[in-house]
Amino acid sequence: MKSEYKTKTRNAIIDYLKNNSDTRFTARDICKALEKEGIEINRSTIYRNLERLTSEGSLVSYKENDSNATCYQYSEGHSHCHEHMHAQCTECGKIFHLDDEFVHDFENKVKKEYGMSVNLGKTVIVGVCRECAKGK
Repeated sequence: MKSEYKTKTRNAIIDYLKNNSDTRFTARDICKALEKEGIEINRSTIYRNLERLTSEGSLVSYKENDSNATCYQYSEGHSHCHEHMHAQCTECGKIFHLDDEFVHDFENKVKKEYGMSVNLGKTVIVGVCRECAKGK
């Protein structure tokens, strides 16, 4: 019975991740969303599952600069997420995988101009996406 609960819990978390694969989220976001669906999961269980999924390569994790929270992005369909940069819309939260040519040009320019290597998988450009800009 106990292993069935773990399976249901893990499945609920993975379902949330898959349904929100184009956005970043925190453990708190998952907890709130699942509570709204009537699913009660201890936050430490969520953290444990996120840690396991990150080590398995299904999630990319990084620290949010302004809040110091750990953010996650589901990356199962994008196994190379740690190799390129992303952009995130501040309005809708959607994440965009940036074009390799753009990323390499950016990386080379930063290296040449500032002597700094870029951690591509942890670099996020923040702005307002085309769709949200149209709505304003």
